[in-house]
Amino acid sequence: MNKNLIALAVAAATFSGAASAATVYSDDTSSLAIGGRVEARALLSENAKGNTDVSEALQQQTSNDVTDISRVRVNIDAKTQIADGVQGVGFFEREFKADNSNDENRYMYAGVNSDKYGQIVYGKADGSLGMLTDFTDIMAYAGSVVGGTKLAVADRTTNNLSYVGTFSNLTFKANYVFDGAAYNDDGKKTDQSGFSTAAKYTVGDTGLALGVGYAQQKDQTAANDAVNQTSKQTFAVASYTIGDLYFGGLYKYGHRDATNLVNGDLTDSQGYEFAAAYTMGKTVFTTTYGFMKDERNTSGAYDELANALSVDGTYYFNSNFRTYASYTFNMLDKNKVGKVAASDQVVLGARYDF
Repeated sequence: MNKNLIALAVAAATFSGAASAATVYSDDTSSLAIGGRVEARALLSENAKGNTDVSEALQQQTSNDVTDISRVRVNIDAKTQIADGVQGVGFFEREFKADNSNDENRYMYAGVNSDKYGQIVYGKADGSLGMLTDFTDIMAYAGSVVGGTKLAVADRTTNNLSYVGTFSNLTFKANYVFDGAAYNDDGKKTDQSGFSTAAKYTVGDTGLALGVGYAQQKDQTAANDAVNQTSKQTFAVASYTIGDLYFGGLYKYGHRDATNLVNGDLTDSQGYEFAAAYTMGKTVFTTTYGFMKDERNTSGAYDELANALSVDGTYYFNSNFRTYASYTFNMLDKNKVGKVAASDQVVLGARYDF
């Protein structure tokens, strides 16, 4: 049994073409590698007919359609030795989608890496909480419904000064997103600034890993035109690996970090998520369940922000090519949030990494 397959499943959210990238140039001090993926994905779900911003009644006009959500990612990973044990690094990744209006530069950063002290970069780079949400974000397609609500400064973002260092079994990350220069027509800032930090500790060879993190963000212009409002999040995670089995759990508490699906208000939130993976030969089965609610109603009543169970199976022909099928059972109340937001999803995919 190939033990590497469970590792691929657990790291699914962060697995990049860079892991199998081809070195196209190398000398005594420098290297350049090109990698990426080609991923064909067909999504079957309820889609709204017309503009869903018009009315709740219109949101109920839906059809079960197949949507092409295929994508391609291409990245360039460059390194050069600038001192003993110190490298200059640069990384770029572009994503192309079936609808090219949604193409984006996913990463664009450069900095310095020390074999002893860690790496610091600036540009469009990962925030710190992604290291924790990867504990449950393990599916072939379906993302983490709780972890996916990270604040902008804690996620992949621009204007970001980011540090990561690994010291024995401890990995520490911290990043700061600077106050940017984006303004609306009234001359008010419209970007976010702040910081996030996280630590992950692997408990020897026990298979147990633990993590905790915090993020704080200043929203320059909120939906109600209030300025300098602060959003906060705290995450705690744990995972356990034994043989071909993996279990992960995540808890989140947030202040002004989520949108109520019923009334559209910005709200506090609380959520948890569980994930499991099992490797059987060349097939990996994964499942996650996530639940999140708002915390703003002092009467004790709450609205659900997320309530979903996802299952999928992935077959690895080899390290470069895999196929998968994924199903998400969405348990939100369609009478409150509309059929589209409460729709189940079926996805069939094929992925080639290079």
